[in-house]
Amino acid sequence: MWEEKLKIYDRLVTMNPKFERLGKTMPYTAANTHMFSLLNKDGELGIRLSKESQEKFKKDHNTTIYKSYGAVMRDYVLVPDAMLEDLDLLAKYLDESYHYVMSLKPNPRKKK
Repeated sequence: MWEEKLKIYDRLVTMNPKFERLGKTMPYTAANTHMFSLLNKDGELGIRLSKESQEKFKKDHNTTIYKSYGAVMRDYVLVPDAMLEDLDLLAKYLDESYHYVMSLKPNPRKKK
């Protein structure tokens, strides 16, 4: 199941040349020092949206907040499995997510 979701996630990410899938064991996308999508170990996809967009997304798609490894992911919504069959629609939401994190202040770089 997870491998199938990973294939779908990879197809979704490759639909936009601005996106690159990162992470070997925990696939995610990031821009401007912020993650904006994540596929957790349970095969659940989460995308990061503005507060206003989160509420609309949850209502329109009958879904909830996103959790990964038991932790609530701030600003993330759970993508319903049924939506994974409509990659064009999901790609629009992922693009909205990208633009949202690009509007945020970058996180300071950690010193090594």
